[in-house]
Amino acid sequence: MSKKKSNISINKIFMRSLAVIFVGALAVLLLLILLAQDLPSLEQLENYDPDLVTRIYSADGQVLDELFIQKRVFVELKDIPKHMRQAVVASEDKRFYDHWGISLRSVFRAVVVNVLSFDPYAQGFSSLTQQLARSLYKTIGFENSYTRKIKEIITAVQIERTYTKDEILEMYLNTVHFGHGTYGVESASKRFFGKESIELTIDESALLVGVLPSPANYSPIRHPERALRRRNTVLRLMREQGYLRLMEYKVAKSKLIENILEESKRGIAPYFTEYVRRIMEKEDEALGINIYRDGLKIYTTLDSRLQKIAERSVMESIRENQKKLNKRLYNDREEFERLAYLTLFPEDSVKRMLAGEMELYKDLRDKLLVQSAFVALDTKTGAILAMVGGRPDYHDQFNRAVQLKRQPGSVFKPLVYTTALDNGYPVTEQLLNQPVVLNVQNMDGAWVKWKPQNYDLSTGGATTLREGLRKSMNLISVRLVQRGLAPAEQVKKTAQRMGISTNIRAVDAIALGTSEVIPIEMVAAYSAFGNQGVYSKPFGITRVEDRYGNVLKEFGVEQEEVLSAETAYLMTDLMQTVMNRGTGGSARWKYLFNHPAAGKTGTTQGWSDAWFVGFTPNISAGTWFGVDDFQVVLGKGMDGSRAALPAWARFMRDAHKILGLPHEEFMRPDNIVDFQICSVTKKAPLPNCPLETEIFKKGTEPTRKCKIHRDF
Repeated sequence: MSKKKSNISINKIFMRSLAVIFVGALAVLLLLILLAQDLPSLEQLENYDPDLVTRIYSADGQVLDELFIQKRVFVELKDIPKHMRQAVVASEDKRFYDHWGISLRSVFRAVVVNVLSFDPYAQGFSSLTQQLARSLYKTIGFENSYTRKIKEIITAVQIERTYTKDEILEMYLNTVHFGHGTYGVESASKRFFGKESIELTIDESALLVGVLPSPANYSPIRHPERALRRRNTVLRLMREQGYLRLMEYKVAKSKLIENILEESKRGIAPYFTEYVRRIMEKEDEALGINIYRDGLKIYTTLDSRLQKIAERSVMESIRENQKKLNKRLYNDREEFERLAYLTLFPEDSVKRMLAGEMELYKDLRDKLLVQSAFVALDTKTGAILAMVGGRPDYHDQFNRAVQLKRQPGSVFKPLVYTTALDNGYPVTEQLLNQPVVLNVQNMDGAWVKWKPQNYDLSTGGATTLREGLRKSMNLISVRLVQRGLAPAEQVKKTAQRMGISTNIRAVDAIALGTSEVIPIEMVAAYSAFGNQGVYSKPFGITRVEDRYGNVLKEFGVEQEEVLSAETAYLMTDLMQTVMNRGTGGSARWKYLFNHPAAGKTGTTQGWSDAWFVGFTPNISAGTWFGVDDFQVVLGKGMDGSRAALPAWARFMRDAHKILGLPHEEFMRPDNIVDFQICSVTKKAPLPNCPLETEIFKKGTEPTRKCKIHRDF
């Protein structure tokens, strides 16, 4: 009886155990089914679409900059070095090629270690595939939770059933976080070493893999000693698992960490790429794109070779102009103390900063730094070839090339002369070079009398338009407006027609460029002279492609005829005189720029602004120099020919050389004719007149005879 009862008890215990096991298994199964409900489907995994970096390209194929929230650049497995792949496997999951999503051996080891140490987190067991699953969860939208581990395991198994090992490794290497906002080996390689991942050496690959367990703690930038120890650990694992020969291991381990980039590389042409970014932000909604997430390719007009020349030319002139400004300020103790806040900052430190030995305090930059803007356009299309929006050594968010509004001074005069030529006056039209009086508004808004003078304080008799522009005579320009050859209201309309968008005030002082303009708009206006009167709207983007190479939008040339070809050529010829025999002459004899070119200097009242804008049949360029605070002047004698022209001349000389551009003459319209005139009176000649040849629009040749050289 006792034995029978014993058997019954054993049977009951067995049945109850089976029931418990069944219920437990059923509960686990139900839990797995429940947890699997919100897991990524196979379709989601196959269409996994991570955020990718948008790249901005130059016209000559260089990457100018990248736009991103999380920096991620996809690269195929074949383009990742073999030793990088081996380092990941050796360090993160040495049984990667043997397991089916999880390593049971690693799980068992983790359980034993955690139980013996009474710490449930002492030992982890994540496989490489599980780590990939974890990153997919974060990207697809799952939050971390206590059940995440189970979800990772289920997803890891699903991934293993869907993809090959190489495909899994490729996804892992393109999604894993390396710290400092970089995701994927390509982004990490560029962030830390400034090169593509295919160029990584063994020790560099090991260093990157070493940061993966904890990017913040093993950052080679913030914790180089920890990073070095982790790198050596990865190298040892690679050696132990047969991925490295002994000599390779020793050589890699002996290398120091000394080529890490402390800061992210600033892209080429930062002011231009910011200009492009702002344009693309306006296109986002219309194109249904996100420029920070969609991995776009933005192709631009900028030539990286010309950009380097522009930055070098501008920087050279900035150094020259800064030295002269420093000298002027040091000689004016009162002004220097006021501008440099010497009651707050040590004088010796400020002087060292201005000498370029230290970085100048931000509070002083708008008053003590010489700034610049530079733009180069394709004369025929308006394509932006180069852009400098401020000092290359003090980059900021204010793009002076497209945002600055400053008085242009004499750079505006060609628009006044253009209006007179459009009204039918010939280049031989003469005006008295005598004092005039203007009514102008001062800073308080009150009207006051102003007596402008020529730059050299000269006065004289009858002066032709050609001579007036060659010498940049203020009195001739003012008389053009006052006598009605170029009425102020018409000059304003001419400026607007030629792309000037700022408020041009239709007053007599318009003749001297007292209304503010934007540098890129002045360069585009001058381009119309060199393009037979056709204005081309400046543009910087040619096309935008998605990550698959599909063209989302193309940007074309926008042009409009704003001047007759005859007026454009006459104005160009006048400005060629400026270049060859006038205020722009140093471009020829000092800087040896010998291509056919036209241009004009500009200087404002009190030496606050210095300009030079000029063009050839192929390139139009303009530059401005000054201090951001317009009340701080560059100094006496710092006019457009001294402060601005050198940067323009150096750029144009080197740009034409590097592009191999020929010495091309400006296209002359059929209606422009040569005509001999008396070189003294500029009238139709008599037999005794000394002769010179001038150009005229057909029908405007002088008909009145010279009255000085009559034969008595």
